Amino acid sequence: MKSAPKSAIRILEEIKSHQSFCVVGHIRPDGDCIGSQLALTLALKSLGADVVCWNQDPLPPKLLFMDPQGLLQQPQKGYKFDCVIAVDAASYERIGSVVDSITERKLLINIDHHPSNTRYGDLNWIASNASSSGEMIFQLMKAARWPVTAEIADGLFTAISTDTGSFQYPSTSPDTFQTAGELVKRGASIARICDEVYQSYSLSRVRLLRRVYNQFKLTDENQIAYLWLKKSDYSKTGATREDTEGLIDHIRAIEPVVVACLFEEVEPGETRISLRSKHPDVNVNEIAKLFGGGGHKAASGARIEGSQLSVQRKVISAIRKALKTLSPEE
Repeated sequence: MKSAPKSAIRILEEIKSHQSFCVVGHIRPDGDCIGSQLALTLALKSLGADVVCWNQDPLPPKLLFMDPQGLLQQPQKGYKFDCVIAVDAASYERIGSVVDSITERKLLINIDHHPSNTRYGDLNWIASNASSSGEMIFQLMKAARWPVTAEIADGLFTAISTDTGSFQYPSTSPDTFQTAGELVKRGASIARICDEVYQSYSLSRVRLLRRVYNQFKLTDENQIAYLWLKKSDYSKTGATREDTEGLIDHIRAIEPVVVACLFEEVEPGETRISLRSKHPDVNVNEIAKLFGGGGHKAASGARIEGSQLSVQRKVISAIRKALKTLSPEE
């Protein structure tokens, strides 16, 4: 594994000089966000620091196993911190309503692996070549020689596994596998993590998945797959927004599909899009940027205002333009 970069070493120096911390992540937290937040929180607590772990949104039901101590909580007013550490959040706005509760601070540290990160911290460590923020947190802990307990190892392994599509995405590197192996040595339970994350679905999610297969569309010689999830889909299936995690991968997996897009109705006139690419030369991060979003080359998203038909036309058009850059044999 690579040695920690200078920015990470600077972060460790600052951490040593502070006592009170708030560890925050992005709205609608996924496995990488939650695993990174909890691992860093547990590590700082083991050093005797005063730490809170905040997120605007609660844990998704299928990830509750990651937080047996109930450390991740919603923000509260009236706190002052020496240091706020944001993990896996590409922009300050992505932290959501937590920003209103972390204004009283001396230092803001930003640790993230998204290429679209806006470098909003007083100190920034952005490693766009890392598979996940979880991989970065493990690198930080190794550089600091902090103990990695089985609970921390579970969180970080889940972070890495979920953000690499169970080690399938192009961001998975030799360092990623080495990190995963070291976490297993330190007590990460692969069997339990895989059962909780990949092999345990609510009935409402299965009902939602059935609608995915019934309603998805293909266009442009089957190279683009897209799907709408509307509020009525949730009411008819009993599903929640947390049940949508990973649904896009089912249409992405269709053999001729190059780009998959999930359109999700958030509010009237507001749509959340999720994009996935299977081709290294089709960068969906660049597509998401056109609409004020961002993420990774192979997985990105954005929120767009406008009518559903208008949003669909604009996004499909942008995907179509990206596909035209591919040579015919590709």
